[in-house]
Amino acid sequence: MRFAFTDEQLLFRDTVRDFFQKECPPDAVRASWQHEDGVLPEVWQALADMGVVGALLADEHGGLGLDELDVVLLLEEAGRAAFPGALVESAFVGAPLLQEVAPTNDRIASLLPRLAAGEATVAVSLSSGAPVLGAGAAALTVLERDGALVAVERDQLAVVPQPSVDGSRRLFTVEVVAGGDDTIATGADARAAIERARDRGALGAAAELVGLADQLLAMTVDYVKEREQFGVAIGSFQAIKHHLADALLALEFARPVVYRAAYSMARDLPTASRDVSMAKCYASDAASLVARHALQCHGAIGYTVEYDLHLWLKRVWALSAAWGDAAHHRARVAESVLGPRP
Repeated sequence: MRFAFTDEQLLFRDTVRDFFQKECPPDAVRASWQHEDGVLPEVWQALADMGVVGALLADEHGGLGLDELDVVLLLEEAGRAAFPGALVESAFVGAPLLQEVAPTNDRIASLLPRLAAGEATVAVSLSSGAPVLGAGAAALTVLERDGALVAVERDQLAVVPQPSVDGSRRLFTVEVVAGGDDTIATGADARAAIERARDRGALGAAAELVGLADQLLAMTVDYVKEREQFGVAIGSFQAIKHHLADALLALEFARPVVYRAAYSMARDLPTASRDVSMAKCYASDAASLVARHALQCHGAIGYTVEYDLHLWLKRVWALSAAWGDAAHHRARVAESVLGPRP
């Protein structure tokens, strides 16, 4: 059995990494905080042209027909670049969720090619009352309501901006205008679709967290090589070495767990939900630890908004809680292994 990514998957990852390095540097991420929708429209369109945005959609909808294992490395690169677009929510969760109901809904089917082409986005909220990422700019918002899934056009949705720790992640509370919703799935079909969507969201966030942590660690290593105290680089201090070694160890333990979860989802294994929860709690814990050590090693400069470090730190803090925090997913793993609490 081959326990490695294919040459094609690695080449696609490398291509996306090169793209983000050129088109999504820290200055661009910072600029997204000032954009009305917290996005980089030209970069999003370029990603769509590369096939990334429609990667999980079928050929008939303008996508690439890939699976979660093909895409997990791309999401890791999006995290490494702190890419401000709602890539997980729209392309990794919303688009495949809509594709599941497309055969019985002409309106949804007509939207899918626009999603793949980068002409529209979709927002998703599967927790009642929770703020919805990107609802202000999304062409369609999918909501869970009493166990069913409803789709709401933007002009039938009242949105109210909410504060966010990450200025590029625009959150909104939403309220459906009377008569503006369309039920797209009910009963067992809706429950199964919601479960898969939640797993994809948690897996996507975990993959981005691995990329974020990897970049934070690299930035910190570069900094401690240059920053001097008492005439020597602070990276030579034993305490700094221990911090960075602990951070690297946590990250390298989390990464294969995330890849395993992507494999389980791509192969539709019975353990997929458990594996995703393992990935999310490992990735959340690892990224949070890396972020804490990165901030400690940088010292006072790490607290300044002028310094780029905070762009990655705040994304880690946001994604660690998104789609369920580590405690939530540990409880899911425990229930999967030990059964429900009596």
